[in-house]
Amino acid sequence: MIFAVSVLRLMCLAWLMPVALLKGSNTQNQRRHKDVYLGENTRHKHGGRIDFKTKKSDSTKSLLIKSEQLLRIEDHDFAMRPGFGGSAIPVGIDVQVESIDSISEVNMDFTMTLYLRHYWQDDRLAFPSSNNKSRTFDARLVKKIWVPDVFFVHSKRSFIHDTTMENIMLRVYPDGNILYSVRITVTALCSMDFSRFPLDTQNCSLELESYAYNENDLMLYWKNGNDSLRTDEIALSQFFIEEFHPSFGLAFYSSTGWYNRLYINFILRRHIFFFMLQTYFPTMLMVMLSWVSFWIDRRAVPARVSLGITTVLTMSTIITGVSASMPQVSYVKAVDIYLWASFLFVFLSVIEYAAVNYFTTVEEMKKLRKGKLPVSYDATQAMAYDGCFHDDIDVSPFPELPTTPSTTRTIPPRASSTEPPPTEGTRLWRKRSVGKNIRFIMSNSYMIDSYSRIIFPLAYLLFNIIYWCIYS
Repeated sequence: MIFAVSVLRLMCLAWLMPVALLKGSNTQNQRRHKDVYLGENTRHKHGGRIDFKTKKSDSTKSLLIKSEQLLRIEDHDFAMRPGFGGSAIPVGIDVQVESIDSISEVNMDFTMTLYLRHYWQDDRLAFPSSNNKSRTFDARLVKKIWVPDVFFVHSKRSFIHDTTMENIMLRVYPDGNILYSVRITVTALCSMDFSRFPLDTQNCSLELESYAYNENDLMLYWKNGNDSLRTDEIALSQFFIEEFHPSFGLAFYSSTGWYNRLYINFILRRHIFFFMLQTYFPTMLMVMLSWVSFWIDRRAVPARVSLGITTVLTMSTIITGVSASMPQVSYVKAVDIYLWASFLFVFLSVIEYAAVNYFTTVEEMKKLRKGKLPVSYDATQAMAYDGCFHDDIDVSPFPELPTTPSTTRTIPPRASSTEPPPTEGTRLWRKRSVGKNIRFIMSNSYMIDSYSRIIFPLAYLLFNIIYWCIYS
């Protein structure tokens, strides 16, 4: 019975053996066909050439893992600064200014793009190296280690450039020295003094400071002294950069203590030519245009009034335009002094004609009362038909026409004078008081225009000489 069971098992095994061998051969054939198919696809993809490097693992991933292992990032707590509990860690700063993008007088700020470089030593990142070469990383590794928390004091806006990747570079040396560079655009406050605008010079500064670590934990300093600040060729539309220089100082906060602060100082001198074309020259022309009314006959009321009003309105427009482009400061600027003084000259030219017109009317009324002008005399008609008033003609009462063709002129005899005639070689001086001179000018109003033709230009010339000597 036992023998029969054994024979039956052997027969079953003999029957199943070919089936197993056939299935194994089919599986191998399928794998072989799959490899051939993949090989053909790879050959077509790479132009008929099989790249055997694709069979290897991702070298970038393995290199990143090796770098983290080499720097022993997981073995340390990088939330703490290097040398925690000991002396302050020195952090050197090096700045290269790429450009000054804009300077705003209205907002009193400036925008600057710069390369900010930090230098310090962290023994936790030291690694063995046979060739003493450094390793360079990007922003992905920066987030895993300790870096200085430098910020810009009085900054309004700032950002790190991220096209096409974040502009951050980290370079680690075998001895643990680190270079951390970042490209930043910052808009910072600049306290400007416009008392001499637009003939002014502005002193602006960009201030760097650690936010969390005071001088007991972190010491900021310029890496190479005065050579730590470098600039590219910078050209501005309204300013000329006179000087760039770094400086150092301390800042005190009552709640946290003393902090190291670094300054990037630069001096800006404004170009005056733009304001000469846009403000000063038009103002000078408007003032000189107001003097034209002194040569127009005082009877031409519409011409002189329209000219005076036009110049006054133009000066008002210039003053409004300049004020709109400037901050609302509580002190007087140099350009305000010039514009308002020029406006005063234009305004006085209008007042001058008002005085001339008034005194002319008073003079005519006096002559009309004394009978020197006919009763039917109309000043408006005289101006309309004649257009000119002749001051050198003595208007006498109109005599009646004689009936005979020959006329005789009766000359009234002179009153005899008891004063002796002047001797030869003597000169008569007529002394008049100030009041008499004023009454004389009022009775001869045409003289006001004559004096104004000389006084106004000389006064304005004197004002310009004093103004430019003080502010230029």
